Amino acid sequence: MENHGPKDESYGDGVIAGRNPVAEALRSGRAVDCVYVAKGPAAGPLSAILAKAKKLGVPIKECDPRKLSHMCNGANHQGIVALAAAVEYSSLEDMLALADERGEPPLLIICDGLEDPHNLGAVIRSAECAGAHGVIIPKRRSVGLTYAVSKASAGAVEYLPVARVQNLSVLIEDLKARGIWCYAADMDGGPWDRADLTGPVALVIGSEGRGVSRLVRERCDGALSLPIRGRVNSLNASVAAGVLCYEAVRQRTAGERSKP
Repeated sequence: MENHGPKDESYGDGVIAGRNPVAEALRSGRAVDCVYVAKGPAAGPLSAILAKAKKLGVPIKECDPRKLSHMCNGANHQGIVALAAAVEYSSLEDMLALADERGEPPLLIICDGLEDPHNLGAVIRSAECAGAHGVIIPKRRSVGLTYAVSKASAGAVEYLPVARVQNLSVLIEDLKARGIWCYAADMDGGPWDRADLTGPVALVIGSEGRGVSRLVRERCDGALSLPIRGRVNSLNASVAAGVLCYEAVRQRTAGERSKP
């Protein structure tokens, strides 16, 4: 009998290959970071799967069939492969509820277009260690909660809420309406240690090459700059996030100590 597709959907690191397995993953509500489809016109079952992914807001990327084969170790992918998230995504409300539960002003980290899983994992790790209440990433032009991100976070993704939103500019306007100050990490910003980070704050960290996008930067209340004393003109995104997170920790701890 002809084999129409793989029965086993798992090929390691959250890879789901084949039309039926991908369709079932989407139907079940499993957190899917991205769907990869072979270049060319999609018809029949494949077009229905892509329509479902689009309806759910799952990013779709066209690629060479050879890349699909590489992703699933040469299995019969039938022109489609999906990457499942290592853990379920949270929401902004989950993060604000966590801050309220701890009796703390919200401390959020927004990642604007980080595409390196090791960088995003390191940001999540630093944020969790600093006691932040969540990390927010965009659905487009960003790595998701892949297994590589989970590994780089050293397990922090299991404890820190991570949300994924459609539009960061809209998100920032929402945060500001809730009384949360938003600061972008930017070389042209003010001194990093002079901003008041003791209240509700969201820190925006830009991508590895482009930094914070113009539209997102314009929506923020201000920008913070870290001093560069050497010849390299920028810090790694995860390092910048760690420094700013712990500046917030320093200020908040100092404020707690000064209370009678």
